[in-house]
Amino acid sequence: MLNLNCSAILFDLDGVLVDSTGSVDRQWRAWAREKGIDEQKVIDVAHGVRTIEVIRLVAPNMNAEEEVQRLEEREANDHDGVTVMPGAVELVGSIPAGRWGVVTSGTRLLATARLRWAGLPVPSVLVTAEDVAYGKPHPEPYLRGAELLGVKPEDCLVIEDAPAGIQSARAGGMRVMGLTSTYSESGLQGADAVIKRLAQIKVQRDGVGRISVKVL
Repeated sequence: MLNLNCSAILFDLDGVLVDSTGSVDRQWRAWAREKGIDEQKVIDVAHGVRTIEVIRLVAPNMNAEEEVQRLEEREANDHDGVTVMPGAVELVGSIPAGRWGVVTSGTRLLATARLRWAGLPVPSVLVTAEDVAYGKPHPEPYLRGAELLGVKPEDCLVIEDAPAGIQSARAGGMRVMGLTSTYSESGLQGADAVIKRLAQIKVQRDGVGRISVKVL
């Protein structure tokens, strides 16, 4: 069992609160086929990274902004297989109001569509691709989340499922818990702890304005 205290919790979205793997894989592969790009080359870099940065990497000659808009609109309308992650509703419901947020590599359109489809509240702090100049693994997204929550980075706990997100949080000076929903434990070695299910996390107020987190 692991015990720790923090002031706030920041969640990645896809693969942590919402299971959207099928949609992500399906839409990226369809886009790659349409553009004549090797599908696996795209999938290998797509998880946890902003769409605009993936496109700039695999197709540097394209108008990335236009491609992002088309692709993410398609993803936002693709609900096939998109479900809430087990334990997500209970976990976010146990965290005091104003003490959690979401930091995602997707756009605000895509993030809000997936949260609502999964039956999760849209938090007051939602950092999306449009809110930062640099995406994960750069620390800016998680540092922005901590700033909006009004807490110090070192007082944040991040829950992530992808190496890029773990690198982002660690570079920002935050503690990170890895969830083996997308990658195996060996792929999440940068995390302070690795769990298999969100239900392993138990949250309580500690009486002094902080959060006590127990990992079973």
